Order: sequence, then C-alpha cells, then structure tokens
Amino acid sequence: MVDMLIVLCGQTIATLLGRLYYNSGGNSKWMATLTQSGGSPLIAILLLLTPPDSADAGPQPLASKMVPIYLGLGILIGFDNLMYSYALLYLPVSTFALVAATQLGFNSITSRLINKQRFTALIANSVVVLTFSATLLGVGSSSDGTSSNLPQGKYTLGFILTLSASAVFALILSLLEVIFEKVIGSRTFRWVLRVQLYTGLVASAVTVCGLFASGEWRTIPGEMAGFKDGRARYVATLVGTAVSWQAMAVANLRLITRVSSLFANVTGTVALPLVPVFAVVLFGDKMTGIKAVAMLMAVWGFLSYVYQHFLDGRRAAMGKEGPAECRACAARAGGEAVLHA
Repeated sequence: MVDMLIVLCGQTIATLLGRLYYNSGGNSKWMATLTQSGGSPLIAILLLLTPPDSADAGPQPLASKMVPIYLGLGILIGFDNLMYSYALLYLPVSTFALVAATQLGFNSITSRLINKQRFTALIANSVVVLTFSATLLGVGSSSDGTSSNLPQGKYTLGFILTLSASAVFALILSLLEVIFEKVIGSRTFRWVLRVQLYTGLVASAVTVCGLFASGEWRTIPGEMAGFKDGRARYVATLVGTAVSWQAMAVANLRLITRVSSLFANVTGTVALPLVPVFAVVLFGDKMTGIKAVAMLMAVWGFLSYVYQHFLDGRRAAMGKEGPAECRACAARAGGEAVLHA
C-alpha cells in the first residue's frame, strides 16, 4: 500500500512540476529530461543505509550479464524521458496525462508477449477503451482552448510523442520484470535500489551528453535568471521534480518485483484523474467536453483491468480453498460409510 501511494503522489507531483517548469519560463527539453533521472545518485545514499537481506547472500548474477542490461535499459530510459519532455512541452498537462494512460494498454500487450500475462476479454476491453480515449483527444485537439497558442503540428507531434513514449515505457516495465525473474533471481529491496541506481546513472549520462551536444547548456544561466519568481524557485522546481520521479521509480520497481509490471502500470494509471483536475486548478487548463469524455473512457478502461484482477484473485482464492473442501467432503463421506457399516 505504501508503494502504491508513493507511485501515485510521485507521478502526480512530478508531472505537475514538469509543466510548472515550462509555464514559468523554462524551455530546455534536455534539462527537463535530466530531472527524470538526475536524482538517481540520491538512491546511492539509500542503498548504503539499507541493511543486506538474507536473500542477498545467495548467488549473484555475473557482472558480464548485468552491465549490458544496465547500459541498454539506461539508454532506452533516457530517450523515453526525452520523448516525455517534448510531449509535456507541446501538450496541456491534462491532455498529456490522459494520452499517457495508453501505456496501460501497451503494457497489456508487452506483458502478454514478454511476461506471458493472460490476456482476457476484460483486459482487451481495457486496451480498446484506452486507445479510443487517446484517439478522441487527438481528433478533438482543435476544441482544446489551452492548445490554441501552439501550432497544430506541435499538438499533433506532442500527441504522437506521448503515445510513443508510453509504448516504450510499457516495454521497459515488462523487460524489468523478466530481468528480475530470469537474470537476477532475487527481489530484495537492495536489488531494486541497485537496478534503479545504475539504469538512472546511464540515463542521466545520456541526457547530459544530449544537453551539451545540443548547445542548450549555454541557455541555462539566462533561463534561470528569467525564471518566474527567481533562481531559488527554478532550482526548487528542478530538485522537486527529480526527487518525485526517483521516489515514484523506486516504488514502481518494488511493485514490479512484488506483483507484476502490469499491476505497477495500473497503479500509475490511478493518477490519471488526479493530474487533469490539478491542471485545471493550477494552470488554467480548459476541461472541455471531449476531454471529460476521454477521461471517463480512460477510467472505464482502468476499472475493466481492476475488475479482471478482482476476478483473478477470487479464482485463485477458490482454487486454494477447493482441495480443503474436497478433503472435508471425503472425510465426511468416509465417516458416513463407517456408520452405515
């Protein structure tokens, strides 16, 4: 429950602070990307303070296996973060949050292909409804008053980038699940911290290279000076965003190791109705009729998956109770046989 709460709060706060960065004068896409992984060194402190678990004393995966995994996932995470940063610049935060909910549908597919997740009618319904929800937002972009100051091409590009980033994020979650299951073989908190730390460092390195290669690093001092409410607010916004993303990432990874990548994604999707509501209050995003319908459809898709989990849990519970009931019936039948004899 604590991990679920951290995922919800971390994702909501980080998304809103990311939009605040752009609204207050920030314009560096690479700096916004860096906040999504730049807080990973903080995890090293938490790793040092976490005592080893008994499971940590078992066989450890070879470094020759883990280093390519850290590099590959870190690079993938870095570019996924960049797509999210561009998307958040080009879309109102409420629209961004709703379109990003399609990651649940994508994750249903990757979980089926990579993690052998059972694909039921309710999960299929969730995928279809979330897809229609995102499509409705894309078609109805012209009615979104908050996007009127952006070129239509930018809105469309933001929409495509959000869909692409959501698909890549779903792939990353499924890959993390299979890595813990097949390669690491341990699900301790220290391993969660290690994976998040090293992949985050690689993603940060990729982002820093992009920041300097693009020349955006030269604009940072001017951006800081022109930031609304001053330099202190600029630093506080970036630090708050970085810490929120790392808290969300660690809790999300714990949910993957404890349950599944699909469950972790569903938990993140619960924040779906929260971000648009806060965006309307804090940033003046317009809650149009199309956006409201899209949000309701997205919630419907989410509830379809939740109900499927409920059915799976009830079926599993009945399966466990079944043998006990059968033994009781057999014992009762045996007793009756003895009486008749």
